[in-house]
Amino acid sequence: MSTFERIKKLAEEQKIAISELERKLGMGQNSLYKWKNQKPTIEKLQKVADFFHVSVDYLLGRTNIKNPLGALDDAQFLDVDGLTAEDIAKVESVIAKLREAQRTIDELENK
Repeated sequence: MSTFERIKKLAEEQKIAISELERKLGMGQNSLYKWKNQKPTIEKLQKVADFFHVSVDYLLGRTNIKNPLGALDDAQFLDVDGLTAEDIAKVESVIAKLREAQRTIDELENK
């Protein structure tokens, strides 16, 4: 599935027309359609990814996971029954490291 096809599918899921998406993102008319044959800039690709709350890798087809760290937002609701305070601290540390890794990826993608 191409980048444009993924964007079109996301737009359909949110019941938004491509032309409306372009307007909301401050892009020119038919600019997303051009992505069928042209590679988008990272800045524009990131705008679309941010709008849909997905990763750039998802839009590029490098993964089928829309937002790999999205589930971590619910981490405060993890069932920790039976875990020691030390175990809980380890889990929180892993989550913090994953979030930091995502921030680093985002920074690199925005350069």
